[in-house]
Amino acid sequence: MATAKKAAPAKKPAAKPAAKKAAAPAKAAAKPAVKKAPAARKPNAAFMKALTPSASLAAVVGAAALPRTEVTKKVWDYIKKFDLQDPANRRMINADDKLKAVFGGKAQVSMFEMTKLISDHLK
Repeated sequence: MATAKKAAPAKKPAAKPAAKKAAAPAKAAAKPAVKKAPAARKPNAAFMKALTPSASLAAVVGAAALPRTEVTKKVWDYIKKFDLQDPANRRMINADDKLKAVFGGKAQVSMFEMTKLISDHLK
């Protein structure tokens, strides 16, 4: 009987590592199956809605109704065409006569403030 008691505890520790080894591959196999392929990005409908520019903004981008993203692209094309970025600080935009009307009379605005000022001219 003494040998049977010694044999029983020996079986329990041997059974636990075997159970852990069997559980580990099952978890590893489950992880790749859980991952899903990323879905294609859908454009936000608010960005794609065509908006009509005000008269002062139309002098820069044209009078046709455009999505907000296209208006921003056209303003940047205008800025680059006439080299209106400040050479010392490229984040600042130096306004010419057409852009001063859009920027509320300010001679210089940051590129982040520019998008806020442009949105005031879109309906």
